[in-house]
Amino acid sequence: MALPDGPGPSRLLMQLTWLAGAIGFWQGFGGWQNGDIEAATNAITLWVVGVVGVLSFLRHAVFHRSDARRMGWDYGARNDFQLEVGFANLAWGLSGLIGWVQGWSLQAQGAVILIFGIYMAQAAGLHISESGRSTSKLITCIFAVCLLLFGSLALLQ
Repeated sequence: MALPDGPGPSRLLMQLTWLAGAIGFWQGFGGWQNGDIEAATNAITLWVVGVVGVLSFLRHAVFHRSDARRMGWDYGARNDFQLEVGFANLAWGLSGLIGWVQGWSLQAQGAVILIFGIYMAQAAGLHISESGRSTSKLITCIFAVCLLLFGSLALLQ
């Protein structure tokens, strides 16, 4: 059975990704505001790294044709680059979920957050040079800065 290749499934996965990220950052900034870096780090690790990572894997690797159409990259053939990006998302997504479940230290979780933040900062830098999609570029930049911030806060504890 072939997976749907229209943009709908990846659009839904993208919206779920935004929701998971928003939940994580909301809780993360709330924890930081209350002086509870541990709660902030746990929220970022679970939602922003873990859930966002797994959803991004599904979007980029499992529904890669749908995602290619959503982004206007459908060349009629499998794009191995998208699959590689999906595999990277799965790696830190699972690391985030495992770290959260096992209660890794702040420094260990901070390192995982920072890895995702460094990747997103590089992706943001790459996408800034592309024309169009200004809202998407802004969101990616803010996302990267927030990950770098929370990763650094956890590492400095």
